[in-house]
Amino acid sequence: MNESSLGNSVPPDTPHAISVSLPTWRDNVGYEEGEKRVVEKMVTGYPRFFIHLSVQKLAAICEHKYAVGNERCMLFPSKKVAEQCRSFIQRRSGVLGKPVSARIVDLLICPDEPQPQPQSNGTTNGTGTTTTTEANGKPCSESIANTCAELHIVLFPGDAFSVAKEFWQHAGLGISSRFAEKCLSLLPKEDRNRTVKAVERPVSPVQRRGFPAGRGFNKHYSAVKKGAQGVSSTSPRSPTFPPISPTTTNGNGAVPANNCGCGDEDEAMDSVYLEERYGRNLPLSAASFAKRALRRRVAGVLLCDVPDCQGTAGQEDLVVGPSTRGVKDVSENDVYLYPSGMTAIWSAHQVALGALGEAKSVCFGFPYTDTLKILQKWGPGCHFLGHGLDSDIDKLEKILESESQAHPGTRPILALFTEFPSNPLLRSADLPRLRRLADKYDFLIIIDETIGNLVNVTVMQYADVVVSSLTKVFSGASNVMGGSLILNPKGRQYKSLKEAITKTYEDTYFDEDAIYMERNSRDFKKRIQTINQNAEAICDFLYTRSLKGGSTNPNTAIKEVFYPKYTTPEHYDHCRVTSAQSEDGKAGGYGGLFSLTFTSLEASKLFFDTLPCFKGPSLGTNFTLACPFTILAHYGELEWAAEFGVEEGLVRVSVGLEETGKLLESFELAVKAAEGVVKA
Repeated sequence: MNESSLGNSVPPDTPHAISVSLPTWRDNVGYEEGEKRVVEKMVTGYPRFFIHLSVQKLAAICEHKYAVGNERCMLFPSKKVAEQCRSFIQRRSGVLGKPVSARIVDLLICPDEPQPQPQSNGTTNGTGTTTTTEANGKPCSESIANTCAELHIVLFPGDAFSVAKEFWQHAGLGISSRFAEKCLSLLPKEDRNRTVKAVERPVSPVQRRGFPAGRGFNKHYSAVKKGAQGVSSTSPRSPTFPPISPTTTNGNGAVPANNCGCGDEDEAMDSVYLEERYGRNLPLSAASFAKRALRRRVAGVLLCDVPDCQGTAGQEDLVVGPSTRGVKDVSENDVYLYPSGMTAIWSAHQVALGALGEAKSVCFGFPYTDTLKILQKWGPGCHFLGHGLDSDIDKLEKILESESQAHPGTRPILALFTEFPSNPLLRSADLPRLRRLADKYDFLIIIDETIGNLVNVTVMQYADVVVSSLTKVFSGASNVMGGSLILNPKGRQYKSLKEAITKTYEDTYFDEDAIYMERNSRDFKKRIQTINQNAEAICDFLYTRSLKGGSTNPNTAIKEVFYPKYTTPEHYDHCRVTSAQSEDGKAGGYGGLFSLTFTSLEASKLFFDTLPCFKGPSLGTNFTLACPFTILAHYGELEWAAEFGVEEGLVRVSVGLEETGKLLESFELAVKAAEGVVKA
């Protein structure tokens, strides 16, 4: 990876990529500081932080048609979500001392219809909603490509963009890039071909800890040609799905997005054909089929989930077995799909508030940044126990006792949110002890299992709700977003939670995204086992070269390896899948994520710059991916993060499917470079 790759998608040539190349430490710092050299080269980014270019194009068209004055807009897949965004903008802007109002325009865009003049069904001052039909509503055919698209536009004053961006980032409910491209393909040609002046997109403090909203229009969108990315209703570009084995690489040390080992004739077809065959030209039933298969896969109830019969996983009458999640009564009906993992977390909090009433929650352990923001910005706030160690459980007990004495007869807290293990420090909480406290004080436990994943650990028996980002290792291909939420049917609050989620849940997971997620995830169990083996081999090597691992080399550069095998292992191992529990007789591993700290910041920088792998945000990809985590996630609060052990020089690595020996050579090269800094 060299500087010429800066700002491009990871993997390269992936139109719906969820990662972006930031190949050097200087590039990451330059991005955070808004350096022109970096920002102007970024053509993609993580979708909750960087608004995809197709979404930007569609938003600019909507602003051109419907904005008044300096209004900006954000786009959502349902009216309910748009109303939630509007409510957040109005409430949050008031908290910040600059109250603003927002309004909504609802569109129905249908294919192959001439565009009429917009007909307003009325704007009510009380709701600020305008309904516009962009086609005459004739029945659509039964393929995904020919279905209509509902688009809901939230318009607000331009100087409130950073506030609206908080909702987009934290809740993760904005439209996906595939949804935007579908809408663009349905618009009249004069709108698709319209050249819209680039708009300066302000960056808020919360955006700076992720990816910018973008620079307006990319040159590739100034005019749309037939078959161009983002406008063709049948042939948008798509990543290739070549067959892979755990030892196959693409020449750059990274494994290409795989075809999930489906074993059919499509393995040899090119990317355009795959997009047509498995995307928009599928019948409408394909989406519900894919979503049912996903829910069963997440629930752990599929008896037939091997290459020879994966294509039947979504059949309605398929026989399923008891769940492998440690609670056998879990079924696909307890699984809810969302457009992102953060949406699942946001929704879990909303459901908890709706089911049990308002009370503070607890964020246990240092989480990925948006989880804490959600608990702080919605509801009455939270207690933050950022180390996530046993000593924090002692503090939790004192909080529970104090709140119970101060407010007898009420819940001391609503819910405890924790990751198992945590990102980026890979710490695992003492779940049995937390469960005992939850039963005693009647609060919920909500566990994010993204890093551990269901192949390696069983946490359902200690949780009321389990959430996960399917975007990560469940997908692996780095080309689609998704999230899941599971209710524990044995949980003491199951009935209340089930009633609350039944009343409020709506399926906003875009059909095409679900189809790609289902295909990507068919071989996730096999991929996880390979990733487990690779990561353990690398971490064992790095641990021997670390101060924590007892290295006596005077030039030692690595201070500590954060990895579940070495970090709170007693708590992780308690939940690790045993060979007896596993379907294939293999015990669960330690996952593919680890973090390193170094004896000096210069050693961190040289290790990162020397490591020959993809560099960018996200994790759980089929290829090895590294990032200077604290720089990207907490650049504006480095001292605060350091208080919880998240050092400025921390490097986080997500291990992929490359050949183990080649990976070890790569890491040895980077370690030697870092040790050279110490020696010098």
